[in-house]
Amino acid sequence: MRLRNVPGAKETIIQSDFSIQEPKTYRGKWKEEFKNENPIHIEIGMGKGKFILEMAERNPEINYIGIEKYSSVLVRAVEKTENFEGENLRLIRMDAEEIEEVFAPEEVDRIYLNFSDPWPKDRHAKRRLTSARFLERYDHILAPDGRIMFKTDNRNLFDFSLEQIEEAGWILENYTYDLHNSKFNEGNVMTEYEEKFSAKGNPICRLTAYRHDL
Repeated sequence: MRLRNVPGAKETIIQSDFSIQEPKTYRGKWKEEFKNENPIHIEIGMGKGKFILEMAERNPEINYIGIEKYSSVLVRAVEKTENFEGENLRLIRMDAEEIEEVFAPEEVDRIYLNFSDPWPKDRHAKRRLTSARFLERYDHILAPDGRIMFKTDNRNLFDFSLEQIEEAGWILENYTYDLHNSKFNEGNVMTEYEEKFSAKGNPICRLTAYRHDL
C-alpha cells in the first residue's frame, strides 16, 4: 500500500502536545505520564483517529494511546486533536512489532484492532495484527483480565482471526458477523472505515477475546 507523502506531517506531529516522540522511554511509566492510575487502552493502527478521539471524549476515566505506523496518516489524527480538551490521550508513530518495547508486562488493559490491514497473501499471514505471532505480543503486555477487541469488514480476515485465537489458546468471549444488527452494537464507536463500509451495506464483524490463563 502506497501512502501519499503529506508535506509538514512530521513537523506537525512533533509539535503536538498529544504526540509522544520517544515511546520506548515510557515503557512501564505510562501511568506516570498520565499522572493517574486509570486503565490504559490502546488502539493499534488507529488511522485518522476518529475512533480513539471519540472514545477518549466519552470516557475521561480511561487513558487512551493511539498507535499508527505512517506519519501521513497520523497527522490527520493530530489535526483532529485541536478541539480535544481532555488529558487522557496520547498518540505514537511506531510499528506494531515494537509494542513490547513500548509497554511493560500487564501495563495495558485493552487493545483495539480496527479494520487492520488484511495482508491477503498467505506468505504475509504473520503480519496480520490478529495472527498468533501478534497475540503472543499482546499476551505479554495485557493485564490479567485484559481484552482485545477486533472489528473488520473483511470476512476472510475475521475467519482467520477466529482460528488464530483458538490456536493461540485464547478464549473467545463473544463475536458477531453483523455488529450493527447485533446486541453488541450498543455504545459502538465507528471508525472512518466502518462508516464507509457500512454505508455500502457491508456487514461489520467484531470479536472480543481474552487469555486462557485467567
